[in-house]
Amino acid sequence: MLSERARAAVAIGKLKRDTSLPIYEPEREQIVFANVQEANRGPLPGRDLVRIYERIIDVMRNVQKEEIVVGGETAKSETELDSEVND
Repeated sequence: MLSERARAAVAIGKLKRDTSLPIYEPEREQIVFANVQEANRGPLPGRDLVRIYERIIDVMRNVQKEEIVVGGETAKSETELDSEVND
């Protein structure tokens, strides 16, 4: 399902590039997080589920950024949370 979502992110990245829309939409992300918490029936606490979704959205945002880069050149694939994650 995540790979399917990544394919959608590529298509969305193309649309955003062609229409000059921003990749980062904090208001939209907050709506997603609210919906995730509302739909949550456990056993994960809402805050943990939101952290998982934050990471997924961050990775998908990076996929979109790569799609928008002019000339197909991609920058180092680092996301906002990479520096915070200590795997």
